[in-house]
Amino acid sequence: MRRLEHDPLGNFPVPEDAWYGIQTARAVANFPISGLTMPASLVEATVRVKRAAARANAALGRLAPEIADAIIGAADEVLGGRYREQFVVDVYQAGAGTSHHMNVNEVLANLAGARLGDARGAYARVHPNDHVNMGQSTNDVFPTSTRLALLSNGATLVRSADALAGAFDAKAAVYVGVLKVGRTHLMDAVPMTLGQELGGYAACLRRGAEDLAHASRQLHELNLGATAVGTGLNAGDDFTRVAVEQLAADTGLPLVPARNRFRVTQSMGDIVAVSGAVRRLAVEAGKIASDLRLLASGPRAGLGEIVLPAVQPGSSIMPGKVNPSVPEMVNQVCYQVLGCDTTVATAAEAGQLELNVMMPVIAWNALHATHILSRALEVLRTRTVEGLAADETRCRVLLDRSTAVATALSPYLGYQTTAEVAKAAVATDRSIRDVVLERGLMSPADLDRVLSTEAMTHPGIVDKDEGQRTKAKPRRSPHRGRRRDKGQRE
Repeated sequence: MRRLEHDPLGNFPVPEDAWYGIQTARAVANFPISGLTMPASLVEATVRVKRAAARANAALGRLAPEIADAIIGAADEVLGGRYREQFVVDVYQAGAGTSHHMNVNEVLANLAGARLGDARGAYARVHPNDHVNMGQSTNDVFPTSTRLALLSNGATLVRSADALAGAFDAKAAVYVGVLKVGRTHLMDAVPMTLGQELGGYAACLRRGAEDLAHASRQLHELNLGATAVGTGLNAGDDFTRVAVEQLAADTGLPLVPARNRFRVTQSMGDIVAVSGAVRRLAVEAGKIASDLRLLASGPRAGLGEIVLPAVQPGSSIMPGKVNPSVPEMVNQVCYQVLGCDTTVATAAEAGQLELNVMMPVIAWNALHATHILSRALEVLRTRTVEGLAADETRCRVLLDRSTAVATALSPYLGYQTTAEVAKAAVATDRSIRDVVLERGLMSPADLDRVLSTEAMTHPGIVDKDEGQRTKAKPRRSPHRGRRRDKGQRE
C-alpha cells in the first residue's frame, strides 16, 4: 500500500507505513547504488541537531511550544533506539547530504505530527521544512552533524587505542627481562628485550591517540545557523548561540559557534585533519600487526619468538595449522582506513566556492574508518595481545646465534676489525667469542664483560673492566693535537 504526497516536483508515492516522506522516497528511487545507508552515529547526530534547533526556536518565540515539544518528543524516541529502519537513503546520494537531511526532517515531522493527531504525510501541524528545519539548511546541519558524529567516534577510537597501548605496556612489564635479537632491515641487529619492543608499540599507539585527540578539537567549532552560504539568513546569531548551547549541554562537549561560519561551511579541512590523524593511527597499528605476525611466524621455520592465542584453525587442507588471524584482520582494516582517508582528502578538495557537495561520501568514509579501526583495536587487544606469550627459549637461541652482538666490540677493536670478526664467525659458523679469542684480540674475562647481552640493552658503552654501561667516549682522532693551517676546515 502506498500514499501519495506532493512536493514542488509533483506527486510521488510513499509506502503507506513509512514515517519518512516524499523527498526520502524520491531519493530511494533515484539512488539505488550501494545498499549502504548513513551510519547510525550520523543519524543520531542529525536528530540531536534537530532537537537543539527546536528548543532554540521555542526559546526565541519562533516555534509554538506544542510543536516544539512534539518535535523534541519525536527526537527523543529516535535517540532512544526506535525507528532506525526509517533512515533509508543510500550513502551515495544527492550532493551536500540534502537527501539524508530531508529523511530526518520528514521522519521527525511525521512522528511529531502523529503526537498532535496528524496522519502520516499530512504535515498540517508539523512540516518538515517549515518547523523541523526552521532556521537551518542542509549546508549547516550536515557539517554540524558530521562533526558531532566524528567527535563521538573519534573519542571511542582514542579509548580503544589507549586500552591497546595499556595491554602492550602490561606485557612489556612481564617480559622486560627477556633478551632477544633486535632487527633492522629484517636482519640481525643488536640485542634488546622483548619488553622494550612491546613498550615501543605502546608508545606508538599512544602518540597516535594523542594526535587524534588533538585534531578532534577542531571539530568543536560548529557552523549551525550559517544556513545556506554562511550569512545566517533566516537564522540569526541568537539562534546560533542558543542552539549550540543546547548541543553542548546535550553532548557534554565544549562546542562553540564557528569563529568564521564561511570557513566551516566552505571547507572540510577540519574533517581532513581528523581523517589524517586516523590514518596515522592506522599506519601505526598496521605496522604493529605485521610485526606480531613476523615475531610469531613458524612455529618451527620462522622467528617464533612470541606465541599468539589460537583463535581458529588456519587451513582447510593442512591439519594443525594455526594462523595469526586477528593481526591479519587488523592489517585489512588498516588498509581500508587508508582508502577511506584518500576518499576524504580527494572529496574535500572537490569543494567549490561556498559549499562542498561531496559531504555525504566524506562523512561516511570518515565515520566508517573510525568505527572499524576502533573495533579492530579492541579485538586485537582482547583476542591477541592480552594472551600474547614469549617463547623465552627461542629468543635466547636466536640471540646466541646472532653476530650482531659484535657491535659492542667496536669501541675497543674498531669498526674494521670487528667487521672482520663478524664475517669470520658467519663463514666458519662459530661464535663471535670464539673468533676473538682465537685471534687474541681480548682476554676471556674482558670479552665476557663486553659481550654481556644484558648490558647491551642499555645506553652507553660496555666497560670491559666493570661489565657495566658507561657514557660513550670518542675515539682519539689521529689528527688531534696537530696544528691546523689557517683556513683549514675543522
